[in-house]
Amino acid sequence: MLFRSLVALLITAPLMLLIAAAVKLESKGPVFYISERIGKRGRVFPCFKFRTMVNNAERMKKDLTALNERDGVLFKLKNDPRVTRLGRILRKYSLDELPQFLNVLRGEMSIVGPRPPIASEVEKYELEHMRRLEVLPGLTGLWQIQARHDPSFAKYIALDTAYVENWSFWLDLRILAQTANVVLRGTGS
Repeated sequence: MLFRSLVALLITAPLMLLIAAAVKLESKGPVFYISERIGKRGRVFPCFKFRTMVNNAERMKKDLTALNERDGVLFKLKNDPRVTRLGRILRKYSLDELPQFLNVLRGEMSIVGPRPPIASEVEKYELEHMRRLEVLPGLTGLWQIQARHDPSFAKYIALDTAYVENWSFWLDLRILAQTANVVLRGTGS
């Protein structure tokens, strides 16, 4: 896994440099968005992404909570006014998540697994939801390829739990192949 993430970082380095420059040129603020996430066994770690929103997006979120299109503990807006023009493109092709190969290199994430939740989501979990924290979180997983646009928190948890309970090398390969298809088609958020 360490070798694969190092290779992925080297291969994507020129693209990441271009994205970093574009993020910096488009709007004020840092190039990276670093969010504390909950990983395997509840370990907190900094999750790296390219910044796709305006600089004060977190402060604006509380004014938008009534417009939330997801259920349960998830928050998502299809036409989120906080997302920049470049951010929409980066999200559509999942390019904003390329810096997470650093998280894989650091041993905080895997390439495939449940997405890493934020602490406020985990605080609202029921006991059976904790099952998804038994493995390293991933860059991609079943939920991303099968139900990315499904607003159901239950579906999100069910797919992550199914991954944990049915993990195999072949399942990871299938998820990676389908992820490539999703990314190339631009069916991201």
